[in-house]
Amino acid sequence: MSEKINITINGIPVEVENGKTILDAADQTGVIIPTLCYHKDLCIAGNCRVCVVEIVGQKRLSAACATPCEEGMEIRTNSLNVRNSRKHIIELLLSEHHAECTKCYKNGNCELQKLASDYKIMTQDFISLVPQKKYTIDMFSPSIIKDDSKCIRCQRCVRTCEELQGVNALTVAYKGDEMKITTFFEKNLTNVVCTNCGQCIIHCPTGAIVEKNYIEEVWEAISNPAIHVVVQTAPAVRVGLGEELNMPVGTRVTGKMVTALKRLGFDSVMDTDFTADLTIIEEGTELLGRLRKAIVDKDESVHLPMATSCSPGWIKYIEHMYPEYLGNLSTCKSPQQMFGALVKTYYAKARNLNPEKIVSVSIMPCTAKKFEASRPEMHDSGYRDVDYVLTTRELAIMIKQAGIDFAKLPDSKFDRLMGESTGAAVIFGVTGGVMEAALRTAYELVTGREVPFKNLNITPVRGLDGVREASIKIENPQRDWAFLEGVELKCAVAHGLVNAKKVMDAVKNGKSEYHFIEIMACPGGCLGGGGQPIPTNPEIRKKRAKAIYAEDEGMPIRKSHQNPEVLKIYEDFLGEPLGEKSHQLLHTKYVERNHF
Repeated sequence: MSEKINITINGIPVEVENGKTILDAADQTGVIIPTLCYHKDLCIAGNCRVCVVEIVGQKRLSAACATPCEEGMEIRTNSLNVRNSRKHIIELLLSEHHAECTKCYKNGNCELQKLASDYKIMTQDFISLVPQKKYTIDMFSPSIIKDDSKCIRCQRCVRTCEELQGVNALTVAYKGDEMKITTFFEKNLTNVVCTNCGQCIIHCPTGAIVEKNYIEEVWEAISNPAIHVVVQTAPAVRVGLGEELNMPVGTRVTGKMVTALKRLGFDSVMDTDFTADLTIIEEGTELLGRLRKAIVDKDESVHLPMATSCSPGWIKYIEHMYPEYLGNLSTCKSPQQMFGALVKTYYAKARNLNPEKIVSVSIMPCTAKKFEASRPEMHDSGYRDVDYVLTTRELAIMIKQAGIDFAKLPDSKFDRLMGESTGAAVIFGVTGGVMEAALRTAYELVTGREVPFKNLNITPVRGLDGVREASIKIENPQRDWAFLEGVELKCAVAHGLVNAKKVMDAVKNGKSEYHFIEIMACPGGCLGGGGQPIPTNPEIRKKRAKAIYAEDEGMPIRKSHQNPEVLKIYEDFLGEPLGEKSHQLLHTKYVERNHF
């Protein structure tokens, strides 16, 4: 049991665990201390000094986020000295901040704006003393806009890129008044090692880093009667959207979301979960094919372990950091891109539509999906497969713009034809979900039996530990899979790119025996994606994950290979998994069936 110490905060006795900071102790007692550079996901920095408090007996004010409590400490969080200091610090931050708030994309969800409101900063006495600088706005990325004029140099984005992702695309340059957050040689974000994951966006307290939004382009398409606008929605959106529309964290809003999309004017509202199920069929077949070549044919050229390819941030990361392992990636496109390719082929044919007159929109929890949709190889339908990607936040803006009272909406169901899905597809939205969905299907296809876990819940791959491992022993397989008798299928799951590095280094150093790896770029998986509601922190991710699993357990079908619409698309259009048609549309390159 941790040692307890006694302190007082504003004259109130408080018992706290030894080692806790003043900020922790204040939170425990219901005392609010404002912060800007602090974030629960990140290390302590103490850069902004907004959280200063007074400690009796000390001459200088201390940063609450960075000062550990000590026995007998007397702390004042609301003295005149503290209030004046905080006010002056906020004024100084505003003096360098381009504070045209009504023109800012983060208006209404900006931490600096909230502090200025809470402390009623009515004048800016320091603005005439601070030399005004010329700022640059980097708008070259398809995913991210970086506006230096709104940066308060709290360095949360830098710490995020380093600590959570291990990418270091952003850094601090120069000192004093010249300090700025920049990139390698101050290049734009498209010309540095940036994975487009957007974690910098959800950790930025102001509008210095935001997603590039495509709201007006989508409104224009919807308003054009000559255009048929199709929308798909990813699984994590349904457990995040409610937060942006004043609902409790972790509220599942699937039915209301579908109704809202129909009222916005989309011609067809369908579910990315459909192609998540399709991904499991294609990816599972690919994995089993690789295992056959490795075990039966003793083919040493087979790339194992096979790694999932659903997360575009992870794909960008491996391209930069481990290019020698690109062959280990599944050749499957992500569910978003599979869906886009099928919309302009299978769907267009079934609905007797001209693909040139279809605009394909996806609602994603991810900013890297915007980059993925723009990649030149994502045109296998003969057109750009996905025309516009909107984040969860962008969809919420459209709902507000349309004057829709989201909480009062009735529930609706997705349109049929690429709208049917299973619980296995829903859990794609949480770290470990792709692995769990794949194992539910692969184990049953090989053995004819359900996975040996209660209620299909493969608990070893669940949770929010950075890296998780699981293994399933194959016993009494069906005849076609006799070569897998006794094989212990070893799997690894990682989320957050700093954890991807741990797994890939283990593979590179020959210290792993994995057959299959799932990696998601964002902490928590897609539910913690760069396009999700702000704030996002460990507690919020846990609530979203709980909602995802609840949605799975409430689904009538929970295994991808039992999705009737997936079976139908193979019968009517694709032929067979890893067949010629599926390779053309659903994979990034053509590989002969079972030639791994």
